[in-house]
Amino acid sequence: MKLGIVGLPNVGKSTLFNSLTKAGAESANYPFCTIDPNIGIVTVPDERLTLLGNLYSSKKVTPAVIEFVDIAGLVKGASKGEGLGNQFLSNIREVDAIVHVVRCFEDTNVIHVDGNVNPLRDIETINLELIFSDIEILERRIAKTSKGARNDKALAKELNFLNKIKSHLEDGKLAKSFEVNDEEEKDFITSYNLLTYKPVIFAANVVEDDLTDDGQSNEYVSAVRDYAKAENSEVFVICAKIEQEISELDEEEKKMFLEDLGLKESGLEKLIKASYSLLGLISYLTAGEDETRAWTIKKGTKAPGAAGKIHSDFERGFIRAEVVNYQDLLNCGSYSAAKDKGLVGLEGKEYVVKDGDVILFRFNV
Repeated sequence: MKLGIVGLPNVGKSTLFNSLTKAGAESANYPFCTIDPNIGIVTVPDERLTLLGNLYSSKKVTPAVIEFVDIAGLVKGASKGEGLGNQFLSNIREVDAIVHVVRCFEDTNVIHVDGNVNPLRDIETINLELIFSDIEILERRIAKTSKGARNDKALAKELNFLNKIKSHLEDGKLAKSFEVNDEEEKDFITSYNLLTYKPVIFAANVVEDDLTDDGQSNEYVSAVRDYAKAENSEVFVICAKIEQEISELDEEEKKMFLEDLGLKESGLEKLIKASYSLLGLISYLTAGEDETRAWTIKKGTKAPGAAGKIHSDFERGFIRAEVVNYQDLLNCGSYSAAKDKGLVGLEGKEYVVKDGDVILFRFNV
């Protein structure tokens, strides 16, 4: 999974990136300190893996990973060259979802590029820059498609679609609010990799005191939640400053620190949950002496497709899947004990994989 982090300058974007990835992107109280896109890989915390790894005495435990891309802060007029322009937006065209960091705190020591805190205005500013960037992409595609559209019905149909979606964006609307009529149009819009077609997770950045009630008493957070609900987006509340502190601690210290703050989970864990929920993802597990590993798949994936995540040969030569729930496996203490109790199912091609399934694939190529 790949997530792109966007936001205005000085909203806590790079501080959040640093805390999530420990990659040390420069963070300072002035705009544009992130000049180049920063990329960091984060492992997905999953206690199930540790427990299964211990059960099997696995030589290696491999968690799922998320790749974060942090780009320079956008400002109003970026598409026309203001600030650093929108030159970095191409770096997040390949992401699965966008994490939009929104400032929801007052602090006279931290400059706001527009002079005061207003999350909905800030969201609109970023949305407009993403829209302008998408229009630029569509204009290039229209110019290319126009050349062959006179003598090609398929290209003519696509050209008509391109003009319709461009008009939609020019009205200030996001691509994801454009209604497609059929699978072909859906394929078209997906292939353009438009930024405003991507799912969005809003990270409401608050001060430490607002963390205890998850931002319930913060009017800025409420406004972001209302906006996100209307857009079918996810929201999680975070204090980037606190996350930075947490990232410096080991697991035991982190646990104690979170308890002292009255928190059950870190911002990274909140973000991962929001990402999996928004993108409809789950993890299944494979376990053995050599390796215990988590595999991320779309909810609703059938057994052969899940097998294909490991290797295309597994999908091509799929025979069956031996499936046991990870908790049943742990409770029984071994795979053979779970089998004896009838907890291991033999599943065929139509089996829909569930979160937490431990699977052994049988295949023949």
